[in-house]
Amino acid sequence: MDIKERWCRKRLLRAMRIMPAVVVTGARQTGKTTLVRELLRSEKRHYRSLDELDTLELARTDPGTLIARQPLTLDEVQRAPEVLRAIKTAIDAKRTNGSFILTGSANLLLMNAVSESLAGRALYLELLPFCPCEFSGAFEDLEPLQALFSPTFSPEEWPDNRGDWQKWLLRGGMPSAALLNGDEERSLWFSGYVQTYLERDLRQLSAVAGLADFQRIMRLAANRTGRLLNQSDIARDAALPQPTCHRYLNLLETGYQIVRLSPYHTNPSQSLVKAKKLLFNDGGIAAYLAGIDGRQALEKRMDLGSWLEQAVFQSVQAWKALDPVGRRISFWRDRRGNEVDFVLEDKNTLVAVEIKNSTRVMPSDFSGINSFRTASGKGSTVRGVILHAGSDRRIAGENCFSLPFGWMFP
Repeated sequence: MDIKERWCRKRLLRAMRIMPAVVVTGARQTGKTTLVRELLRSEKRHYRSLDELDTLELARTDPGTLIARQPLTLDEVQRAPEVLRAIKTAIDAKRTNGSFILTGSANLLLMNAVSESLAGRALYLELLPFCPCEFSGAFEDLEPLQALFSPTFSPEEWPDNRGDWQKWLLRGGMPSAALLNGDEERSLWFSGYVQTYLERDLRQLSAVAGLADFQRIMRLAANRTGRLLNQSDIARDAALPQPTCHRYLNLLETGYQIVRLSPYHTNPSQSLVKAKKLLFNDGGIAAYLAGIDGRQALEKRMDLGSWLEQAVFQSVQAWKALDPVGRRISFWRDRRGNEVDFVLEDKNTLVAVEIKNSTRVMPSDFSGINSFRTASGKGSTVRGVILHAGSDRRIAGENCFSLPFGWMFP
């Protein structure tokens, strides 16, 4: 099977040249091991995996011996986070860039068990599931999305390729699942993935009394993707105490299953919605958990627009990951119901994005963007964009554009 090159690879190589340690994190099965082992072909690196029981035991009892041979790639480091202290000591004794590549299927910066974050010694890279353009090899680095930040942007530059967002949502971006062609085969893969996450990865992160309760939280969360997160409602529907629900959602975030998108803060004195927006790192897993077993089931959903937002988010978060320092993603909503689906920020330049599952865009569709412009105090300097299901590319007002989203799903 051909190995598809990941966009993250270039960033990993750059990071190895400037820092002693690079930590590649992300959900299980996003391709971290494939990515780091591919580097072994061109470099003389030692490789050990904490999925191997003898290596895991050595990491816990004698981590100094485990990391003695360098440069070293250490896989699934979250299984023995105590090894980070030994790595810190080794780096302080001899600071050599590229000495360690570490991978983890949990967000090490969120794990309570990690006492040493390797601050000043490591760079953290997140390997996301494939977005459609990365998987298909089209529009490398999502150039059209980045072009929105150019002061000379013209709608003629925007591609009008047709795409099938529903197909890509159901397929998801997990490499093994994305390579499968049938809904039934992917459903079986997702079933095994969720079971592995519950019975193996979750137990490594925290003690969970009831796996059935936790899985219920996962399914309830999936049915709320693209919407404001109300933990009280989820706890009530799951018949669980709110603190338990809160802890389970934290674990889902730590394990890279969900993203809680923060609202864009314009003016602290204004009446803004402070709740976060719930999204999944992978649309295919979210659809499986929500009981969507095919296109017909998806099209019957009353919240179809939220699932379109989830599908677009797969590309938006890939865009952010290409420059996690300079780029930010948020959303905006006030208590009067005015909202913007995504606020993209690149080096203090803002693009307000609304997503419509329709082929026609009316002037009234820009009401949320106009409200955001007023609330932000930046007026027309905020570029407003409505992404729609048609092929129309046009200027829709001062620094406002109506553009198709089809190219994101080649």
